[in-house]
Amino acid sequence: MGVEENTGTTDTVVTDGTAAGSGEATALAARTVVYPVAPGYRVNVRRGPGTQYGIVRTLPVGSSVPVYCQKSGERVSGPYGTSSIWNNIASGEFVSDTYIRTGSDGYIAPRCD
Repeated sequence: MGVEENTGTTDTVVTDGTAAGSGEATALAARTVVYPVAPGYRVNVRRGPGTQYGIVRTLPVGSSVPVYCQKSGERVSGPYGTSSIWNNIASGEFVSDTYIRTGSDGYIAPRCD
């Protein structure tokens, strides 16, 4: 995982989408919960649930990400402990749960297929 020291805190954010329909704004039914990356860390996003998978991109310090599903993979250690849980944050993109503050040591989303 990429690491860069920094101080600061980030809170969990819930975003609501809105869409215009027939001239008026309509709230979308879906709510996306995003979780903060550990403060001070840049985190590598990988193609699969382990460090043996290629890096797709790196999340900058202060990022927050959605967790669509979770998958068991390589056991790694990070600022939030040691775990084999990997979070799917987009199609084909995974980050170790040990770098994301989900508020739980276990699964918080459905398991990925």
